[in-house]
Amino acid sequence: MKKKSIRAEQFDEQFDQGGDVAEYLETNLAERPGLKQRRVSVDFPAWMVQELDREAQRVGVTRQSVIKYWISEKLRPSAL
Repeated sequence: MKKKSIRAEQFDEQFDQGGDVAEYLETNLAERPGLKQRRVSVDFPAWMVQELDREAQRVGVTRQSVIKYWISEKLRPSAL
């Protein structure tokens, strides 16, 4: 399906006036800078995995989510 075309000035004006500009965007091509996923492999002692699983169950998320959240707190404390 081909998207509608619009001049940049018209797009800006419509956006600035609170209009819906979604029909002009190619969201299937959108990317969020710095959020591309990369797989890493980390070995943990069994006791750590057990504690991670216990915490994940306590808060109702996956082990991976707990690990990601905790690491993000240490890397960018002001970002949360």
